Amino acid sequence: MAQTESRSQKETVERVMHEFKHGELRSGGGSTKVTNPKQAVAIALSEAGASDQQSPERNARRLRRTKAKERRGETAQAETEGRRGGEAD
Repeated sequence: MAQTESRSQKETVERVMHEFKHGELRSGGGSTKVTNPKQAVAIALSEAGASDQQSPERNARRLRRTKAKERRGETAQAETEGRRGGEAD
């Protein structure tokens, strides 16, 4: 884990761990549910751009991509709670 995490990184880790606890977190292309807590932590840190296994450039790119996904409402948590943006009724 990174020495210090920004607020947005902490929020992303919290969201991913929430998805894991509720059985919504999927790995890779979205076909397999994540059941291993260690894998969930690794996914959370990777999405938050806080992984010590990746370069700083890749971490920054990951965080930007994740935040864009959250703004569009394309997370499992947003879809489950019905906050998906862009849907017409």
